[in-house]
Amino acid sequence: MSRVELSFVLPAYNEEDSIEGILDMLDRVVKETGRRYEIVVVDDGSVDGTGLKAVDYASRNGHVKVVSYKKNVGKGYALKAGFLEAVGDAIVFADSDLEVDLETVSGYVDALQDGDIAIASKWHPKSVVEMPLIRRILGHGFNLLVRLLTGVKLKDTQTGLKAIRRKTFLDIFPRLAVKRYAFDVELLAVANLYGLRVVELPAKIRMRGLFSFKDVWKMFVDLLGITYRLRVLRWYQRAMR
Repeated sequence: MSRVELSFVLPAYNEEDSIEGILDMLDRVVKETGRRYEIVVVDDGSVDGTGLKAVDYASRNGHVKVVSYKKNVGKGYALKAGFLEAVGDAIVFADSDLEVDLETVSGYVDALQDGDIAIASKWHPKSVVEMPLIRRILGHGFNLLVRLLTGVKLKDTQTGLKAIRRKTFLDIFPRLAVKRYAFDVELLAVANLYGLRVVELPAKIRMRGLFSFKDVWKMFVDLLGITYRLRVLRWYQRAMR
């Protein structure tokens, strides 16, 4: 079997109505990169038919495999579970809401020739962004907190499209503890400690939904946990040594 060059990890929770359409689109986009690829769907404890539909799709498409478990844990846990099953030299992951146009995936993989992690940024000067004003305000506010509390100087940590070298992920995987919302922040905070090169790339983004207060609060709690491990316990630094 030929070596897989690109693994695309897709966490999914209660996406029964859309998962097959998402996989059709994703399979086309990744195939167009011209690389040998796989798509790893992680059914994060869905209570609908997401897992069954994903497994049925995988039975018809040899590029797709499914990771599934019974209890919903969160995006961070799902991504780590998917990453551990991925075998590609480069791993790309995106949120299943598809707010980010994935047609540029090839550019993110290409960027790994010069960097360790490539991330989409809403605030890149070449990005095309449609989003409600309240999300724009919350995005800037959260990024300011990330900068102040973790020392990560990137303009955007949360846009849902990123690529990482598989070797890089395996090196830093043991240091990642966030199971839910702020996985991206923790990944980039640890990358910052390691001196890894993170490349910010433009993206076409269309954000339609709004965050609930509950989601905002959970993001903030996750961020405080990262800060506590980073600044007080120095847990990430001890793990590095």
